[in-house]
Amino acid sequence: MAAYILRRLLLMVPTIFGILLISFTIVQFAPGGPVERMIAQFTGLDDGATARVSGAGGDLAGGDEFLSRGLEAGSGSSRYRGAQGLDPAFIAELEAQFGLDRPAHERFFIMIGDYLRFDLGESFYRDKSVIGLILEKMPVSISLGLWTTLLIYLISIPLGIAKAVRDGQMFDVWTSAVVVVGYAVPGFLFAVLLIVLFAGGTFLDLFPLRGIVSDDWAVLSWPARIVDYFWHITLPVLAMVISGFATVTLLMKNSFLDEIRKQYVTTARAKGLSEQQVLYGHVFRNAIILIVSGFPGAFMHIFFTGSILIETIFSLDGLGLLSFQSIVNRDYPVVFGSLYIFSLIGLVVHLFADIAYTWVDPRIDFEAREA
Repeated sequence: MAAYILRRLLLMVPTIFGILLISFTIVQFAPGGPVERMIAQFTGLDDGATARVSGAGGDLAGGDEFLSRGLEAGSGSSRYRGAQGLDPAFIAELEAQFGLDRPAHERFFIMIGDYLRFDLGESFYRDKSVIGLILEKMPVSISLGLWTTLLIYLISIPLGIAKAVRDGQMFDVWTSAVVVVGYAVPGFLFAVLLIVLFAGGTFLDLFPLRGIVSDDWAVLSWPARIVDYFWHITLPVLAMVISGFATVTLLMKNSFLDEIRKQYVTTARAKGLSEQQVLYGHVFRNAIILIVSGFPGAFMHIFFTGSILIETIFSLDGLGLLSFQSIVNRDYPVVFGSLYIFSLIGLVVHLFADIAYTWVDPRIDFEAREA
């Protein structure tokens, strides 16, 4: 097993390199960019994000003077949209500020070298380092991801087993209706419904509408902090759980039914084992393997992508919202830095899932399979 783990760790290097290379190549052909965005802002065509622009003399306390010089002196043409009439020297200074004055291949390998040292650079539009931004937003995404994943599996595994044992009975029928509704309706619609019902919409005003903690959280006692935290996170997590438990429930039910119909179950019953021993001593260990195999994908989806709309609706400033805003604003250091961290975490989570396979079913031997 140690040799297999070492091989997987070594394979992470070319995998992450390939992910970054493909993403970097796609971005080079994508329309727009930080320079064009700044040009649009300078010329009054964009009211979006504001970048940290530096002139030859360092950070621009006199930024307006720099912009005026670029707007007044220009008579040349440029490969950037909206840059006609701007001073080419002004455009060149913008390119240097954003690190776009080097060839693409050179910028890529400089980025890779920095990432090997976990130097993710600084945001174009926020006066913070990328790693600082990720660490700042991480607690929100961890809260949503961990609680949602935990509740989904605590609900779905027992429910899936109960549906399999009572297959075709009334319990299976009406719970299937609930599962279908949860599968069909997007999580953000449930979030809106929960706000209307419980967060001061049309009916009750029981839960807060925004934020993960109250403004005075820092001055509260520890018991009050815990209560305040769960008070704020209840509706966002509930919205994500409602929209996420259906798939795991159906997967657990079908896996359990498939195992129940196998010959070893009939043999176990013929030996006089009780139904509980058959179901939870034999069937469960085999049926749960499929659930374990799907855990990394489910966790990564909830942790990094499934909460983007939920974070927006409930004003939760997490990693999903940060990544989305960075893509829209062409904040490339944050985009690639987040992609690097997400990919690294995803590969590590998949490795832990493979290790969990061997714990759930000792018959699985990855080293023998690769031999």
